[in-house]
Amino acid sequence: MQDLIMQIFNDATAAISTAQTEQDIEAVRIKYLGKNGELTKILKQMGTLSPEERPVVGQLANKVRQDIEKAIADAKGAIKEKALQLQLEAERVDITMPGIKHKIGGLHPLNIVLNDLIDIFVSMGFDVGDGPEVETDYYNFEALNVPADHPARDMQDTFYIGNNLLLRTQTSAAQIRTMENHKPPIRIICPGRVFRSDEVDATHSPVFHQVEGLVVDKGITMCDLKGTLEQFVHEIYGSETKVQFRPSFFPFTEPSVEVDVSCPECGGKGCHICKDTGWIEILGAGMVHPKVLSICGIDPEVYSGFAFGVGLDRLTTTRYKISDIRLLFENDLRFLEQF
Repeated sequence: MQDLIMQIFNDATAAISTAQTEQDIEAVRIKYLGKNGELTKILKQMGTLSPEERPVVGQLANKVRQDIEKAIADAKGAIKEKALQLQLEAERVDITMPGIKHKIGGLHPLNIVLNDLIDIFVSMGFDVGDGPEVETDYYNFEALNVPADHPARDMQDTFYIGNNLLLRTQTSAAQIRTMENHKPPIRIICPGRVFRSDEVDATHSPVFHQVEGLVVDKGITMCDLKGTLEQFVHEIYGSETKVQFRPSFFPFTEPSVEVDVSCPECGGKGCHICKDTGWIEILGAGMVHPKVLSICGIDPEVYSGFAFGVGLDRLTTTRYKISDIRLLFENDLRFLEQF
């Protein structure tokens, strides 16, 4: 019987050595150590042995079982290690190869300048207001001292939706709504998209962007207007930029001014960008007309204010020396990636 046990051991170890998978190893375990395995059958015959042979055969059988179990465990570990190595090799990453570059988007130049502009005015105590792009004739014209027969309407002829609705020509309508719903002191800027029936060329578009500002309080003067706008210009263009104010006319302000800055391209010497004047117009402004204050329910004998409107597109093109406003709307990545 001892020879038979050793034969089982040799057969089992040989089978283990040729096994390729964990399923093969499990099959060997069942064949030799299972409930009906070869070694189990031998042990069931222990009762036929003499008392002297039983301990010797039992000790040998236990040792063979332990050796087979150890060989099985070692074989399983080796198979797992080999499988892991194969997986690592298959999933190997060459860290010397360049990685996959993920493109990260950026802000449109109009948004870059708008965010800077908002930061500048918020730092000066302004809030940011908003209003609808489809406005009534009252808020877009009438409340701004531009009645139906006023010639200023010809300059802002726009897109009408019925008799009383139109696409707003300026964000000043949001200022009227603010003055109607809030008591002074008021200090807001109103950025947004506006619409006018302009021909498309290098400096004009039927859709463009404005940022208008309004301050209403007791004792507001033209000095406050000039100081605010000069600070704004120096923040946007640099402290070396010069500012000049020219008399002008707007129905909703009195007195009114146009604001020019020294040409960023030539530094004020004169070039084709500024038409050899050395100056570029960037915005219009003035003291809020008393009639506009009265329309909004604010007593012009007690309060005064100033307002201004800057074209965000013009501001962006002059700041970044962009020669054609149409580049801002064509979505050409070769242009936009520069920012």
